[in-house]
Amino acid sequence: MENKYVGYLLIGISILIIAIIFLFSSALKEITASSCSMEKEICPMNQSVNSQTYLSLGIVVLLMIVGFILIFSKPQEKIIVKTRTIEKKFPKKEINTHELKPEEKNVLKLVSDNKAIFQAELIEKTKFGKAKITRILDRLEGKGFVERKRRGMTNIVVMKE
Repeated sequence: MENKYVGYLLIGISILIIAIIFLFSSALKEITASSCSMEKEICPMNQSVNSQTYLSLGIVVLLMIVGFILIFSKPQEKIIVKTRTIEKKFPKKEINTHELKPEEKNVLKLVSDNKAIFQAELIEKTKFGKAKITRILDRLEGKGFVERKRRGMTNIVVMKE
């Protein structure tokens, strides 16, 4: 919500509160006039009602001042920062796969095609056992081709940058 609208809202509420204050004040003055046997100006209840009325009106005036400040204050400037994303253009690293075994090449191809793949999905696609996939991934990870990241009860295998 903008400051201007909050200011209008505060002033509207303040006007409503002022009306309520005057209604309560007049009702209390009638009650004190009927119950106090002393003169109107000397009665301590009348003085108490007046002081409470002035105090509450002072608080409402402060609320109205804040409302006017919000209305007439300069709106906050929106700072728009345009950022350019600079993509680092690294030469694509050639993967030297001539020294890899055929099953390692197969797993590496699956990982590179999918960008990220669950280790369990590799087991399903290659039809290798858990232990064999783990050994293959250990070798590929040792050579710096892939990286395993723990996700819950399984691993995600991603290409290493």
